[in-house]
Amino acid sequence: MSAVQEALPAVRGSRDATVRRFALTDSIFHATTRAAAILVLVLLGGVAISLFAGSWQALSTFGFSFLTSESWNPVTEKFGALAPIYGTIITSAIAILIAVPLGIGIAIFLTELCPRPLRRPIGMAVELLAGIPSIIYGIWGLFVLAPFLQTTVQPFIISVFHGIPGLNGLFAGPPYGIGLLTSAMILAIMILPFITSITKDVFDTVPSVLKESAYGIGCTTWEVTRRVVIPYTRIGIMGGVMLALGRALGETMAVTFVIGNAHRISTSLFAPATTISATIANEFTEAVGDLYTSSLVALGLILFVITFLILAIARYMLMRIDARTGA
Repeated sequence: MSAVQEALPAVRGSRDATVRRFALTDSIFHATTRAAAILVLVLLGGVAISLFAGSWQALSTFGFSFLTSESWNPVTEKFGALAPIYGTIITSAIAILIAVPLGIGIAIFLTELCPRPLRRPIGMAVELLAGIPSIIYGIWGLFVLAPFLQTTVQPFIISVFHGIPGLNGLFAGPPYGIGLLTSAMILAIMILPFITSITKDVFDTVPSVLKESAYGIGCTTWEVTRRVVIPYTRIGIMGGVMLALGRALGETMAVTFVIGNAHRISTSLFAPATTISATIANEFTEAVGDLYTSSLVALGLILFVITFLILAIARYMLMRIDARTGA
């Protein structure tokens, strides 16, 4: 009994040392993760402040007209961001309209309809598209897609919609091959793997018992997909779409090759245009003068704000969907 009592202080001391060591490790881990989270906010704030500071000269010189003016003339130092903003939003919107149905359709095929031996090869082929550098997409679009559209697709569409009010202006003008529609198609191909991969992964999370129950009461594959799979995974689908939209908004090289880089707004989807990223990439190294450089930095600030607003709206939509589902 005395030996046990003599050993108790040593045991307590060892336990206290272990507890202190665990507490110290936990404190270090907590401080490290908090510092990492704060660092992200500091970096985000630093980027915003530097963009605002760099664009202040242009914003103070042109004021609100910088957002509403189409003019972009480095010789007279008259700059406006409306044309790049228009091109950025239109190309990204068309790319999303093209890529979302295709991406969701491919994901449905891979998870519900594709023969099992083909699922992995097709899935890998789709995901490999995400690894292709954007400049390769741009070169392919300039030398392959644009000539094909110029000689076949665009003349046919122009002739079909020539006499239809409203649509004739949307598909008007000479068939350049390059322009808004071409760049939107390139963007759609680039963001397709993101939508497909994320949608496929969230489709795989649907419990088999839900789908089997639906099939058991006589539902078709379309009904199971529409009423079980998509409602169950809509938050994940929305997240994938927003990730793809962010990728499309900031794309530079591929769009620069095929959009035409023209600082003007046209109702025709076949007309050359420009985007914020393409304008910055084309002109930043050649910018002469503080006002010219400040205007380009202001374009970067506008793109930063657009991306932030779209992600904030997406987050709000996800919260609404989640709250409605929980209710």
